[in-house]
Amino acid sequence: MGMACILCGKGSIIGRQITRRGLAKKKGGVGQHVTGVSPRKFYPNLQRVKANLQGTIRRVWVCARCLKSGKLVKAA
Repeated sequence: MGMACILCGKGSIIGRQITRRGLAKKKGGVGQHVTGVSPRKFYPNLQRVKANLQGTIRRVWVCARCLKSGKLVKAA
């Protein structure tokens, strides 16, 4: 099982990193030009916590948003 939030299913998503060259027109240049586009991943803020799930204590991955909103009961 990959790293994803067990409550909301939030996981990594794929995007692109765009490399540009040149000075922007509003700063007095001739404009920026794209010189390369490479793939990258955006990772969510996942925390590994002990949780009480259906009477058993397990270590699970939970995103910080679900943790802050109180959707999970942490084990003591």
